[in-house]
Amino acid sequence: MDDYILQTENLTKKYDNKTIINNLNLKIKKGEIYALLGKNGAGKTTTMCMMTKLIKKDKGEIKIFNKNIENNNEIFKKIGTLIEYPGFYENLTGLENLKYFQEIQTKPDKSQLEKILKIVGLHESKDKLVKKYSMGMKQRLAIATAIINTPDLLILDEPINGLDPKGIIDMRMFLKSLSKEYGMTILISSHILSEIEQIADRIGIINHGEIIEEIKIEDIKEKLYKYTEIQVDQIEKAQEILTENQKIEIKNNTIYVEEKKEVPTIIQNLTLHGINIYSAIPIIENLEEYFINKTNDIEQTTPMEDEYICLT
Repeated sequence: MDDYILQTENLTKKYDNKTIINNLNLKIKKGEIYALLGKNGAGKTTTMCMMTKLIKKDKGEIKIFNKNIENNNEIFKKIGTLIEYPGFYENLTGLENLKYFQEIQTKPDKSQLEKILKIVGLHESKDKLVKKYSMGMKQRLAIATAIINTPDLLILDEPINGLDPKGIIDMRMFLKSLSKEYGMTILISSHILSEIEQIADRIGIINHGEIIEEIKIEDIKEKLYKYTEIQVDQIEKAQEILTENQKIEIKNNTIYVEEKKEVPTIIQNLTLHGINIYSAIPIIENLEEYFINKTNDIEQTTPMEDEYICLT
């Protein structure tokens, strides 16, 4: 039986009689990094706001740790959230800022702050003024505010936004370490799909307030296969050998094989007839292309979420 940390059932939100989130269903397993992918306005932030009770749902159910979040505020002590970028005191140090956030949430504990700063990689910069932090450092400090209580569930809305390439790589490694080393379950939203492909265990694509597909990253690679390019030294002879019933196309001295399962047989057949294989390269559609193809086939019929983000 799957151990789900977070579940939604028929989750719905309307503004001015316009449906923003429409009967949304998702399940997030313990210990996984789940990525919620969607265009701007698809419903990512509104969904997260309902999960954290920043806004009220109109219909449906949200369960966290197998408990309905209604009238169960105790569960939020085990949840860290970063929905909107927190405002920092620029003329205070990173440690001083984090201490301020800790005092709001729980009892002061300097040893815990030191531990958190080490986890997010800011311990050596803890006495530096925040105004001298890079964007990546500020983003790490923001996440530090979300994990002060070492939560079991971490909900992050677009944490990679605004980071330079190095900052994105650092954030990727950081989030993976939170999951692997500290056992945190992470729900992350983003539109930087090349990074999500390297971070997430599973993705859910949200379009117009509905989950249109959930899939494991390991399974999506099979779906992303397009064809295999095979280059040989005797293209005319290869064309004579290959039978018409095989799904292939030959042009520009290259054999294009549509069916992945046919590739080993074709290579074996060519080799037996003395044809040298220079290369056999599978061409894979990237996640961004897959996402665009998934979301472009549905006409925009619901209002853009951005107009309503976290309004009550």
